[in-house]
Amino acid sequence: MIVAVGVEARAVRRALPRARIVVAGVGLSRLRGPVPGPVALSCGLAGALRPDLQTGTVVVPDRVLRPDGGWLRCDPDLVDALAAAARRLALPLERGPLATCPTIVRGPARDQWARQGCVAADMETGLLAAPRVAAVRVVLDTPARELSEVWLRPLLALARPSAWPEALWLAREAPRCARRAAAVLAAALQPHAPVADPRAARGSD
Repeated sequence: MIVAVGVEARAVRRALPRARIVVAGVGLSRLRGPVPGPVALSCGLAGALRPDLQTGTVVVPDRVLRPDGGWLRCDPDLVDALAAAARRLALPLERGPLATCPTIVRGPARDQWARQGCVAADMETGLLAAPRVAAVRVVLDTPARELSEVWLRPLLALARPSAWPEALWLAREAPRCARRAAAVLAAALQPHAPVADPRAARGSD
C-alpha cells in the first residue's frame, strides 16, 4: 500500500493491521527506488476538480494523467474490486480519471485539469511504476473549499493564525476521509470479511 502522509498511514493500519505500508511522502518525496512488489495500491486523499464532487466522494480511477502528460492505465481487475467495495459500503463513487499534479491544485488550475477529462487530483499515483497500479482516493478539498499551499509545510502553516480555521477543518475531515479510503481498500482486499464498524466508512463516527 502506498500512502503519502501519516494520517493516511494510520487509517490503513487501522483497517488492515497486517498490510505492508510504504509512507512515500508528498509527491513520493520519501520513496527511494521502485515500489517493492508487482502491485502498487495508492490509498489516500484527493482534491476534486469538478464542483459536483463533494468532500467524502470515493474516486477509483481507471486511468491517471501523469505530470508529463502521459496516461497511466490502472489495473482493471483491481479497479473493479475497489469500485465494488465502495458500492458495498454504500459510499458515493466516481470512476473518472485522476490527475497527478506537482502541487496542490487551486483556482483556475482545477479547470485546466478538468478540461483534460480528470475528476480529481493527487500528487502521487501517476508517479508510480509497477506492473499493476490502482488507486482509491477520497475527496478532501473541493472548488468551493480549497486548501492553501502552506499545507505542503504543515508546521509553518500552524505558525500562521490565518491558517488556524482551516487547520480545525482539516483536523476533522482529513482523518475521516482517510478512514473512508482505507475502508474501501480493506473491503476490496477482504471482500468476504464484515466491516468492523460501518460508520467509520460512511463518516458518521
